[in-house]
Amino acid sequence: MGRGRRRGGPARRVLLLGGIGAVLGVAVAQQNGSGDAWWRGPVASKPRKPGELDHKGASWTAASEANWRRADRPDDYRVDRVVIHVVQGSFPVALKVFKDPKHKAAAHYVVRKDGHIAQMVRELDVAYHSGNRSWNQRSIGIEHEGFVHRKSSFTDAMYAASARLTADICRRYGIPIDRQHIVGHVEVPGADHTDPGPYWDWPRYLRLVRAARAGLDREAEAAAARTEPAG
Repeated sequence: MGRGRRRGGPARRVLLLGGIGAVLGVAVAQQNGSGDAWWRGPVASKPRKPGELDHKGASWTAASEANWRRADRPDDYRVDRVVIHVVQGSFPVALKVFKDPKHKAAAHYVVRKDGHIAQMVRELDVAYHSGNRSWNQRSIGIEHEGFVHRKSSFTDAMYAASARLTADICRRYGIPIDRQHIVGHVEVPGADHTDPGPYWDWPRYLRLVRAARAGLDREAEAAAARTEPAG
């Protein structure tokens, strides 16, 4: 989500310090997929329960319905990307603006510095997080508390929790763990954002995601073995 320094210019932020969210323009809303009336129609049919989680390590806090749209992913849109964001602000600020219907944007998850994860949009739904309609449809967005030009923002606990989340997403959707499928917001076509910025340690992050995925696979194998009938 965040915007950092580009070509030596001043830092620009989507989230304003003090908890005030920037109101996005009509063009951005349309690019995100929120500007067309039909886009808000009752297109989803999968059963839903209030507060239901996709990642068991998260807690639920709902984004405004103006900042995402109902869908039936992956049945209607294939999910094959994870987009990494940095808030350019605090965890509470991220939650506040994603709950604000005027903000017109939200991510599926927000990761706090201590590793706590809030889920704000169901994965089967399309969150307006990338600024690109087709990428919104195909991806899951993960925000991280902090600032792109503060290396201290990215703690060990944050990396570990985020990696477990991404590994879980990749396992469930069959997404390869590589830099073509796990990308930064800055890499989304047409994006004018710079997050996660120069201090996000991509080699370390991918190592952690792969290790977490291996752990999830071992857990699944052990669970399957426990449920097999005795031969």
